[in-house]
Amino acid sequence: VPHVGHQHPRVIRAATEQIELLNTNTRYVHEAILEYSKNLLSHFPEKLSVVHFVNSGSEANELAMRMAEVCTGSKEIIAVQNAYHGNTKACIDISGYKFDGKGGTGPGAHTHVLSMPDPYRSKLDFKNEISEILRSLELQEKKPAAFICESILSCGGQIVLPDDFLEEIYSQVRNKGALCIADEVQVGFGRLGDHFWGFQQQNVVPDIVTLGKPIGNGHPIAAVVCTAEVAEAFANGMEYFNTFGGNPVSCVIANEVLSLIEDENLQDNAKKVGDYIKVELNKMKDQFTLIGDVRGYGLFLGMELVLDQESKAPATAEASQLVNRMRERGILMSSDGPFNNVIKIKPPMCFSLADADRLISELHLVLSESYFKEFHVQ
Repeated sequence: VPHVGHQHPRVIRAATEQIELLNTNTRYVHEAILEYSKNLLSHFPEKLSVVHFVNSGSEANELAMRMAEVCTGSKEIIAVQNAYHGNTKACIDISGYKFDGKGGTGPGAHTHVLSMPDPYRSKLDFKNEISEILRSLELQEKKPAAFICESILSCGGQIVLPDDFLEEIYSQVRNKGALCIADEVQVGFGRLGDHFWGFQQQNVVPDIVTLGKPIGNGHPIAAVVCTAEVAEAFANGMEYFNTFGGNPVSCVIANEVLSLIEDENLQDNAKKVGDYIKVELNKMKDQFTLIGDVRGYGLFLGMELVLDQESKAPATAEASQLVNRMRERGILMSSDGPFNNVIKIKPPMCFSLADADRLISELHLVLSESYFKEFHVQ
């Protein structure tokens, strides 16, 4: 979330100056929303040319689904197993991370779940599976409204999609009249290093893209970017209005974040430092059998912990121990995935090689402790 670093002076200054000058709701057009819209859209393919501002990633995904329903006349959403798209009722209905978890009651009535493509644990025949989902809908005389997917599966365990995953699925669902939604709430804004947006790694252009978390460096702003065709269909007379989405203070902050990504070469930094961390983690994999897999791009990495590198039995308790010991040593990490055994590494974009060295050093020290003794390579 603190994409350009905690309490960046330029972000603080931009927020302070604007809030001292004016903040108002978006019923009144302000130059800040126009300037930021133009700058944000300049980072997208030409086809994605309209932006709607909201306050959170959850709200962005909720709005994206509303757009899909208006455009297609259908409520049927295809989502990926273990995905997380937000905390509203509609978002929970399509978020397996929640509806299949503790307290969950299963998918929503209009949700259709595609198995999670996890190259480390299984080979998913996703081309046939998506065909079966579409065929099942057809037999029920239903049509899909949209396919929604994160460009890297975050809560699913930092899962990198197979190379042709989105290209194949986008093709199939579009043939049935559905829209394609890319959830970039966690992976966007240059975090992956090679590309500004995660969907670009898959050589696709979605119909709708949702943004959140890092867009305001911790300030609550989010956005839905879509094609002109989607925007025109959505403007059906039921006026869309958001009291705070796109207010002047939010837009000034977000614009400063966007400028800082460019001015401080943070996308290049994410690639350089992320590649370095991956190399070092793979070296550690040879020293500690607890590390089963290292994956991800840029500063969006995952390290899956297993009890045995052959059986790949998940090391859930060990992941919890590692996270807590690292916290005690001043480094915040988290675990996720279906077995809660994947360590997520997603620091601010200004994370340096020196920071990376400290991370690796502390990981090495903790994994060398007696608690993890059975996983030490002799």
